[in-house]
Amino acid sequence: MRGLRRVEHVMGFPVSVRIDDEDVPEAAVDGLFAWLREVDARFSPFRPDSEVSRLDRGEVREPGPQLREILDLCEEYRLATGGAFDVRLPGRGLDPCAVVKGWSVQRGAELLSAAGARRFCLNAGGDVIASGGPWRVGVRHPEHADRLCTVLDVTDRAVATSARYERGDHILDGRTGRPATGLLSLTVVAPTLTEADAVATAAFALGGEGVGWAAARENCEVFAVDAERRVLRSAGFPVVGGDVMGRQLPGRSSRKPAGGTKNRLPVTARE
Repeated sequence: MRGLRRVEHVMGFPVSVRIDDEDVPEAAVDGLFAWLREVDARFSPFRPDSEVSRLDRGEVREPGPQLREILDLCEEYRLATGGAFDVRLPGRGLDPCAVVKGWSVQRGAELLSAAGARRFCLNAGGDVIASGGPWRVGVRHPEHADRLCTVLDVTDRAVATSARYERGDHILDGRTGRPATGLLSLTVVAPTLTEADAVATAAFALGGEGVGWAAARENCEVFAVDAERRVLRSAGFPVVGGDVMGRQLPGRSSRKPAGGTKNRLPVTARE
């Protein structure tokens, strides 16, 4: 198959790109990875010379325009979750990674589009931007690495998952400062990865109530497995076939989301 393929390790995780268009120059992929390396250098809280670290230490009085945009998004989600999502937790340094990842990869996808790419899949550590399509995207089982709990059919959408299976209890509830343990995994489908990734992390921080919170957001579809291993999904979640997590369970709803693209609960609960 013609097109472009590449995988590199950037920002602490593998990033792969597949472009099916035949006339996209390889320089476009070079530009994508150069951008992601720039983001890592500028916005990583783990690099002492980054803008984020210098701002946190008070060495920078005002953030630059792009970091300001990121911090504004962080504040938006902090307010929307009543403080459950918070990048400034007591005893910890400033850490906007939950927004930086989706924001930067989405901008990378826009670079590819500007270079003429129309049908491509960009996968950043398991979070996916699917341009053109349709594309099949698998969601990993939260307890079995060799299994999927669902498969999606997506076109011009982004998919992001927050879970405990890769990094343990790394997402904290900012209201308590303790790990968020109400969910095993939560996947969001949204128009951009900026939104999908931030909503998934914020909803996970909220715990069980985060499923309804995320599903109520405009243009977001949600699939979650809670701590009791119940599967919850919004009515418009683009599932292909059936959920393959354990036994086939009753209760799939065929209702369309009310109000056009705005999705509200009830979600479908499957024991």
